[in-house]
Amino acid sequence: MDTKTLDPLPMHGPDLGLHPDDAELVEAEPETKQEVLENKDVIVQRVHIDGLGRTKEDLLGYEIADVFMAKNLIDVMKKSHEAREKLLRLGIFRKVEVVIDTAEGEDALPNGLDVTFEVTELRRLTGSYNTMVGNNEGSMVLGVKLPNIFGRAEKLTFQFSYGTKETSYGLSFFKPQLGHFDRNICVNLYKVTGQFPWSSLRETDRGIATEFNFPIWKTNHTLKWEGVWRELGCLARTASFAVREESGHSLKSSLSHAMVIDTRNSAILPRRGALFRINQELAGYTGGDASFLKEDFEIQLNRRLFWDSVLSASLWGGMILPVGDKPASIADRFYLGGPTSIRGFSMYSIGPQSEGDYLGGEAYWAGGLHLYTPLPFRPGRGGFGDLFRTHFFLNAGNLCNLNYGEGPRAHLQKLAEYIRWSYGAGIVLRLGNIARLELNYCIPMGVQIGDRICDGVQFGAGIRFL
Repeated sequence: MDTKTLDPLPMHGPDLGLHPDDAELVEAEPETKQEVLENKDVIVQRVHIDGLGRTKEDLLGYEIADVFMAKNLIDVMKKSHEAREKLLRLGIFRKVEVVIDTAEGEDALPNGLDVTFEVTELRRLTGSYNTMVGNNEGSMVLGVKLPNIFGRAEKLTFQFSYGTKETSYGLSFFKPQLGHFDRNICVNLYKVTGQFPWSSLRETDRGIATEFNFPIWKTNHTLKWEGVWRELGCLARTASFAVREESGHSLKSSLSHAMVIDTRNSAILPRRGALFRINQELAGYTGGDASFLKEDFEIQLNRRLFWDSVLSASLWGGMILPVGDKPASIADRFYLGGPTSIRGFSMYSIGPQSEGDYLGGEAYWAGGLHLYTPLPFRPGRGGFGDLFRTHFFLNAGNLCNLNYGEGPRAHLQKLAEYIRWSYGAGIVLRLGNIARLELNYCIPMGVQIGDRICDGVQFGAGIRFL
């Protein structure tokens, strides 16, 4: 925050007990006024916002309202900084500065203050070019954005992405609720074409999705409806019969709900805090020919230890229950294995397969225990060296299909059979708050017939890691 005043506000010591008859102690009126501002209550009389163009003032009124509640100068500075952060969060201003000054004018009070926010709006049309890292995949992203299109922090975005395994483009509209930016609605129109070589499968999705995001206490929730036309095809002539059988067109209409509790200090390489995420998806009751109930969850705990090391534990799990006689599509099942989940195995190359093509599973679990430590001898400490961490890990998990007539005990017993696990060590590089890279030496264990392994050095890049 850039805080400015026309006059300095010096600190004053306690009353020394001098008599009021000493005229020289009361003739400096400005200092008396400043003493009142520093040590006694103040009143914020006016809040100005300079630099507005197309932005509606009623939107900003919610974001700066708390400034009027400040009772002393320190509180004014604190609430002004919080209001500045809220204004920047709207995504409609390129720059926000704060000026705090004594009140002026005929109605100015001796302890009155004026707060001014000097803002610079974003252009009506902005463009961007960047690269994005997914789960062991890189892509180039081109975007065109119309921020604050109607003056109340609405946003219209067109984005094109070209990646090593996926190409997509989409148009999205974002609308927040006035005074509650965390409550917002987003509508997306998209087309995504992806290649999945582990299954010899190519998938093209054309769809529309509507999301409503809102917080409740310390949790964040997302309600979503999605309608998607899916076209599945074979990626190679050698595709198995099971994959060819899944090829063709299908229509999925689903309702889903996600709840997230995240207290981590960083989503990429956290040093403390916890994450709990649970997601439910119900397809078929709003149309389409895909009918299932899908549940999955993620838990992560991080604890700081001695010598700046971090112990991290994570657990993933999920199950899909087909509704009716038709089994779940290959596009809806779970996949496991690779440098972002169970290390030491090839990408999504665990579980049911046919002629070398991996078909996914109806249930899975995966757990990981990790120890992150600084580099030996701490080279580059306080700078570039802090982006690197030494990594020791133990991963385990299983992926399988279920016979739903056998009951929960049989399901758990099947998930406990043929457990794949691995251990190893390596180096982790944090790329800001965008992604992370891992170079690990892996030793896979519990390998089953049909699994593909990566025994030795394995490279991984992504956002979400087990």
